[in-house]
Amino acid sequence: MSSPHAQTAAGVLDGLASARSGLTSDEAERRQAHFGANSLPEPFRSNAMLRFLAQFNNAIIYILLGAAVIKLATRDYIDASVILAVALINAIIGFVQEGQAEKALRGIRRMLAPKATVRRDGEWHEVAASILVPGDIIRVHAGDRAPADARLIEARSVLADEAALTGEAVPASKHPLPAARDAPLADRHNMLHAGSVVVAGRGVAVVTETGSSTELGRIQRLVRDVERTDTPLIRSINRLGRQLTVTVLILCVVMVGLGFVLHSEPPELLLSSAIAFAVAAAPEGLPAVVTITLALGVRHMAAQRAITRRLAAVETLGSVTVICSDKTGTLTKNEMTVRAAATSDSRYTITGEGYGPAGMISPHGETDSGSRADVRELALALTLPNDARIDRTGAEGWRVVGDPTEGALIAFGRKADADASEYTRMDEIPFDAEAKFMATLEQSASGRRHVFVKGAPDRLLTFCEHERTADGGQRPVERDRWRALVDEYTAQGMRVLAAARADMPADAAALKPEHLSGLVMLGIAAITDPPRPEATAAISECQEGGVRVKMITGDHARTARAIAREMGLVEEGAPVLSGADIDRMGDVQLRDRLADVHVFARTSPEHKLRIVASLRSRGDVVAMTGDGVNDAPALTQADVGIAMGMKGTEAAKDAADLVLADDNFATIERAVREGRRIYDNLRKSVVFILATTLGQSLVVFTAVAAGFPDPLQPTQILWVNLITAVALSLAFAYEPAEPETMKRAPRPAGESLLSGGLLLLAGAGVVVAAATTTVFFVHISAGADLRTARAAAVTVLVVAQVAVLFNVRHLGRSSVTFRVLTGNRAIWICIATFAMLQIAYTYLPPFHRWFGSAPLTPAEWGSALGYALACFLIIEAIKAAGRSVMAAHSHHAHSGLRRK
Repeated sequence: MSSPHAQTAAGVLDGLASARSGLTSDEAERRQAHFGANSLPEPFRSNAMLRFLAQFNNAIIYILLGAAVIKLATRDYIDASVILAVALINAIIGFVQEGQAEKALRGIRRMLAPKATVRRDGEWHEVAASILVPGDIIRVHAGDRAPADARLIEARSVLADEAALTGEAVPASKHPLPAARDAPLADRHNMLHAGSVVVAGRGVAVVTETGSSTELGRIQRLVRDVERTDTPLIRSINRLGRQLTVTVLILCVVMVGLGFVLHSEPPELLLSSAIAFAVAAAPEGLPAVVTITLALGVRHMAAQRAITRRLAAVETLGSVTVICSDKTGTLTKNEMTVRAAATSDSRYTITGEGYGPAGMISPHGETDSGSRADVRELALALTLPNDARIDRTGAEGWRVVGDPTEGALIAFGRKADADASEYTRMDEIPFDAEAKFMATLEQSASGRRHVFVKGAPDRLLTFCEHERTADGGQRPVERDRWRALVDEYTAQGMRVLAAARADMPADAAALKPEHLSGLVMLGIAAITDPPRPEATAAISECQEGGVRVKMITGDHARTARAIAREMGLVEEGAPVLSGADIDRMGDVQLRDRLADVHVFARTSPEHKLRIVASLRSRGDVVAMTGDGVNDAPALTQADVGIAMGMKGTEAAKDAADLVLADDNFATIERAVREGRRIYDNLRKSVVFILATTLGQSLVVFTAVAAGFPDPLQPTQILWVNLITAVALSLAFAYEPAEPETMKRAPRPAGESLLSGGLLLLAGAGVVVAAATTTVFFVHISAGADLRTARAAAVTVLVVAQVAVLFNVRHLGRSSVTFRVLTGNRAIWICIATFAMLQIAYTYLPPFHRWFGSAPLTPAEWGSALGYALACFLIIEAIKAAGRSVMAAHSHHAHSGLRRK
C-alpha cells in the first residue's frame, strides 16, 4: 500500500478493504495465495563447488598451476605435489572466508516474529506470523516484536524500539495520527515496522505490508544486491601477479630464442632451462606467506578484541582513508544518561555512566557532591511517574527493563538519594504521545497524597502557576526563563524533560486531568546518549593519522551535530546533511559535498549506501561501522565493514568483515594501526621474496644467454623458493610497527606493494645473482664437478638471503645499526630453522637424491658467509644512494613550491 503513514486510519482500512473486526478466514486464505507467506526469502546459494573453483581464478595461482603441470609432465611428482598443496591451501582458506552476505540475509530473516495475535472472523487468535496478510488486524503489547509493517489504528502509550532499523537511541513514541507524506522512516509515528520491538503500551494495527515488501525486506534486498569488491591488497596482488605472468612468459621466449640462435642449444635442454626459469621467476611461496601473515594478524587482532571474518580485511584497515561511523552504540554508549539538571535557582552537572547509581550531582562551578533539597525533589518527581526498572547484571553492570529514558531518570534519582520506596502509587494518567506527559497520584509513608507529573517542558509549563524556590517556598513561574533553558540544552543535542507536583487532599482516590492545574514547577533534566570517552580519543588518533571520521545516523540533525562537536568531529556551526537533503542531490553533487560534510542525520539504508558509494568513487578506502539491521547493506558495500559484537544485530555482524568484541570504537584505531603494520610487513615480505626470485631468474637467464650450464636445477630453485625463502620471510609477520605509524597519511589505494622497494629489489636481485654466479664459476674453474659447484651456488644463494633479510627489515632507513638485530625474536627462530633445513639439505643422503645436493667443507661455508656479508654491504650502499636521490628530489620539489 502506498504511504499508509500519510493517511488516516479509516483511509488505510478502506484502502485495504478491511475493518476493525478483521478479515474472514476465507478472505485471509485468498490474500495469502495472492501475497504469499509473510517471510523473507532464503538467500540464493551459489554452488559450493563453483565457489571453491573460483578461488583458483588468480594470476599467481595460474603461475603455480602452470609450474605444477610442467612438473607433472616431466615426472617431478614431489615438486608438483608441493606446488599443488600451496595452491589448494590458498583455495580452501578463501572458500571458508566467503559467504558474509548470505549469512547477513539469514540474520535478517531471524528478526521476523514467529507468532502474532490477529483478529479473524471477529475473534482474536494467536497464529504463526508467516500467515499474516495485508488487511489483517493485529494486537501488540510491551515485549512483542512487530510481525509485519502495520499502521496503528489504536494506541495507548505505545513506545517502539526501532534502533536496529533507524539508529534512534530513544524508543519512538507511537500514535494513530497521520504523518507527513515525505516523513523519513524514523518520523513515521503511526507505523510499526517488522523487526521493531514494542517496549511499552499496547496497540491495535492493520497490516500494510508483509514479507519482502516490508522495510525489513527492503533492507534484505539491498544486502543481496550489494556486490562485494576486492580489497586494495587483493587488487595489488592480482595486479602484481598479472605483471609477473606476462614478464615470465616474455622472458621465457626471449631466453629460449637466445639459446637457440646464439648457441644452437637442443630443444630438450632449452625446455629444461625454460622450466627452471619459470620456477625461479614464479614466487611460489608468495601466496603462502601472504596468507600466513594475514592469519597471524587475525590472531593478533583477536587478542585486542577485534574478530576478523574476512582475511584480507586485516590489511585493508591499514589503507582506510574514511571511517563512516554510526552514532548510537558505536560512538555513543547507547545508554541514556541525565547529564544536567536545573531548578528555579540552581543548575547542576551530573556525572556517572550508564544506568548505575555511581556519580555526583554538583552545582555549576562547585565540586560539592552533596544532593540539595531542590534537586532531590526534582529527581523524585521524575522517578515516581515511571514504569521502568533497573536490574544489576553483574558486579558492576546494570540494565534497564523498559524505556531507556525512564531508566536514566531512575539512575538520576538514585544519585540524588531520592527515595521512591516511601511512596505508594494510588492512580495514574499513563504517558500518551499526544498529551506528552505522565502523572501519578502518590501516597507518602506519612499518609499525605501528592500528584507528580513528568513530560515535555512546553506541556508542563501550561499546567504550572508557581515554581519551587531554593528554600522550599514558591513564586510565580517564569516561563520565558524556563524556555530559554530548554532551548540551551536542546541546542546541545539533549532531550529535556520537566517535572512538577501538587498537593492533594488526603482522601483523593483518583487522578483526573482537572487535577493537573496550578502545579508547582520543580525543574528540568537534560538527557543524552553520552559519547564513549575512549572513542573521542580514538577519533583524534585517527585524524592525526590522516583518517577522516564521518558520523552517519538516523538521529535528529541537532543531536548528531552536538555529539559530533563534543567528540571533536566538527567545529561549531558545521554543516549537517539530512536524508532529505541527500534525496534532493544527484550523485555528482553529493560526491562534491562529501569533502566538507562530516555529519549525516535522519538517514536510511539507501542514504548510507549512496554515501559509501560516493566516497569510494572519490578514491577513498571506506570503513563502515554499525550495529543495526539498517547498517547491513552499507557494511557489505564498504571496503571494510565493522560491526559491534555485544549490541550489534546478527544481520550486522554477519555482513561485517570485522566484529568488535567490546563494542569499543577505540579498538578500530588499534585495528587501523595493526593493519598498517601488517601491510608494511607484507611489503617487506614481497620485496624479500621477489628479490630472491629475481636473483635466481638472472642466474638462469644469464646461463642460457651466455651458453654455460645452469648453476641451478629446477628442484634446487624450488627448495630455495618454498623452503628457505618462506621460512625466512615469515619473520616479517612478527615485525613491530614502524616508527610513527599513525602519524603518516594512509597509503594511496592504488599503490603497488613494491612502492618504495623497487630499487632495493632490483639491486638485491642483481647482487645476489652476481654472487651466486661467481661462486659457481670459481668452483668450476677450481676443477669441482658440476654437482658440487651447484651445491656451493645454492648455499651462497640461501645464505645471501639472510643478508637480504636484514637489508629489507629497514626498507626506508639504514640497516647498518645494532637495532637491526633486535626487536623481533622471530627472526632468529626463522634463521635457526633455516640453518637446520639447509644443513639437512647439504649433508643428508635423501636430499642428495631429491635435489642433487652435495656436502660442503667448512671452508666453503666460510666463503658463503663472506659472500653474504659482501652482499649486505653493497645493498646498503644502493639503499643509501636511493635515499639521497629521494631527498634531493623532495628538496627541489619544496623549493619549487616556495618560488611559486
